[in-house]
This record gives sequence, C-alpha cells and structure tokens, in this order.
Amino acid sequence: MHAAPLALRRAVAAVTVALLATAVGCAPQPEEKASAGPSGSAAKSCAKGELATETAGKLTIATDEPAYEPWFKDDKPANGKGFESAVAYAVAKQLGYDKNAVVWQSVPFNKAFAPGVKTFDFDINQVSISAERKKAVDFSSGYYDVRQAVIALKGGKAAEAKSIADLKKLKLGAQVGTTSLDYITNVVKPAQDAAVYAKNDQAKSALKNGQVDAVITDLPTAFYITAAEVTNARIVGQFENQAGTAEQFGLVLDKGSALTTCVSAAVDALRKDGTLAAIEKQWLSDAVDAPVLK
Repeated sequence: MHAAPLALRRAVAAVTVALLATAVGCAPQPEEKASAGPSGSAAKSCAKGELATETAGKLTIATDEPAYEPWFKDDKPANGKGFESAVAYAVAKQLGYDKNAVVWQSVPFNKAFAPGVKTFDFDINQVSISAERKKAVDFSSGYYDVRQAVIALKGGKAAEAKSIADLKKLKLGAQVGTTSLDYITNVVKPAQDAAVYAKNDQAKSALKNGQVDAVITDLPTAFYITAAEVTNARIVGQFENQAGTAEQFGLVLDKGSALTTCVSAAVDALRKDGTLAAIEKQWLSDAVDAPVLK
C-alpha cells in the first residue's frame, strides 16, 4: 500500500523539476509577497501514523547542520529542545508519530527549498514562505511570524543607526538564500554590495573581525547571538514587515506532496490549541525591546 503512491509522487516530482529547472534555477530566489497558507496536493487520508511517508511507519524530518540556537539546543535536533525541535515533535505527535518514530536528516538550508525530489517528509529550518519558493516546493501553514534584525558591534559605525537611511553607507552581511539578505538588497539598498556567507557562523566571524559593519538575521537569532555568542554586539533594530504582510516560517515539503494538507492541518491545530504559542514562550526571546527601523 505504501510503495505505489510514494513511487508515483516521486515520478510526478521528477517531471515537475525538469520543467522548473530553466525557469527557477538551482539558486534560491528573492522573496515575494505570498500567502502564508499551505500549498500542494490534498492527501487522500490523514490517518494518524499511517501516512505515505518516505519510510513506512516513520516520519523523516530534515534541518541544517549545525542546528543553531534558539531554534535547536546543543546542535542536537533529536533532543526535543529549542523552538524548532519542539515544534517538529509537536507536529509529529499531531500526525500520529511518537518520538521514537521520528528520523532526523541533515540537509543544507539552500538545498531544502531548491528544485529536486526530497528525501525527507518535511524540513524545518527557518525557511520563509514565498511565492517564488513555492514554484519548487510545498509549504505548510506558517508556524512562526518573524521579523529581521540588524546586529552591530558596540561602538561601531552601525551601532547607533536609527533608520534604514543610516544603514545605506555601511557594509552589511547576511547568509546566502535568506530573507535577511533580501532585506539588505531590497529594503536597505546599500551603496556597497552585501557580503554573502554560506553560514551564519561566517557572518558572525566577519562581524567580530570588522569585515562588515553589521549583519542581518531573524530577530530570535539576533537575540541569541548578542546574548551568548558575540556579547560585544547589540541589536540595532528590527525591520517592519513589508507590504503589510507578515513574514512566516513554514515547513518545507516535496513539490506536490500528498502530506502537505495533513502537515498544514497539524500546524493549524497546534496554533489553534495554543501549543505553538506555549513553545514560542518557552524558547524564544521577546522582541519588544528592539526598536523598529524606518
């Protein structure tokens, strides 16, 4: 019962990828205004613990390596600690899979939403939902509303910035393929090209070494970096949501996945019953003290 629908799904996905390859390419695309609602095909059944997953009776969840705090704890996604680890296990439970039935897989950030057949059931790695990315993958409903923030060394040129205009003459950096980088390119529009890094660790090192004046990350990551990793840095401020649309992180699924509707229903149920709010309160810092840059 399991093998046939999975093989059919992979075949359809392979054809879709071939058609998308020339239009989308392998590189992540800039963010566009997009509905945070789910995409993808409807599943015939969301019977708990009986979905057409990659491995029968198991739920394969992917994330990047290293797995950064506060999203994960101690670089161990399987320990259930950290916001995204806790969300992943809550979704798994909602779908009918206990902790012992969850299998973790390492997938680089950019590869998670690039065109291509996936080897995971869903990926959780601070991937923002966008119309452009939906051309290559499916997304669940949004599980977290996020804003982007600016981090600078105390006493540095960027530390006292009060507005977006104050950032324009500065050297800014961000991780490749992220909405953080999109905010530099499309919102700040600095005089200098942004410094682009494969990992946030490289961006943090560049900041420490004075190679950039400031780096952009999502706000919870910014709080963690300034509190625990680059303690001589401060959060300069956060950006407003663009075009009045909240940026949301979504779970990433194979294009046309039969699981998308079931996974979205699980996320929606966790939001409705307060589970997502409780997990957020436990693991993520409050953003009220970060001024808004306009």
